[in-house]
Amino acid sequence: LKSNPSNNEEKEAQTQLTKSDELQRLHSQALSAYQQEDYEAAISLLDEILAVCVWDAELRELRAECYIKEGEPGKAISDLKAAAKLKNDNTEAFYKISKIYYQLGDHELSLSEVRECLKLDQDHKQCFSLYKQVKKLNKQIESAEEFIREGRYEDAISKYESVMKTEPEVPVYSTRAKERICHCLSKNQQATEAIKLCSEVLQLEPTNVNALKDRAEAYLLEDMYEE
Repeated sequence: LKSNPSNNEEKEAQTQLTKSDELQRLHSQALSAYQQEDYEAAISLLDEILAVCVWDAELRELRAECYIKEGEPGKAISDLKAAAKLKNDNTEAFYKISKIYYQLGDHELSLSEVRECLKLDQDHKQCFSLYKQVKKLNKQIESAEEFIREGRYEDAISKYESVMKTEPEVPVYSTRAKERICHCLSKNQQATEAIKLCSEVLQLEPTNVNALKDRAEAYLLEDMYEE
């Protein structure tokens, strides 16, 4: 505007300039809050900036990191998905989304996201290593469920035992495997073992409907009607 001043535009330009200075100040504060591990403060500052800079992938990635630290994976995923669209070849975002889904026990969504990462870069080390792990786990779970549908309960039990060996670090998979093994034991008339295993699951997840139903079936086999 210095080369071609006009009153209306100058006001508008001044307003925009003040606003951009304010946003830069908020950005510095957000980074500082993030570095001091005050993730809640960082999120609220980033909310303000992103209300104006809607298409900023880096800011969304930063807010996603804060959400992860605050234990809000769902919100982190939606920011990362936006960042994956906003920035070309954003392998990092796909990797993080896949990792979150994996930690949440959603191995199928994890697999489809990590494949997106490998489509962009087939030599991506982290994505390839995660892909191998998720693919193996996914295959074992699918195979175990197939055995259950066919009524081959012994085979299903041994597959679910493999699942627990494949992923001992993420508790959701062991719990899910135990829940399904209990189901197989109950169907296979192995009541005592079923009751024991379902009880283990119910200690971790008292409202697990499947474990309650399978334990009830097992109690029926033992004529324990009150239970």
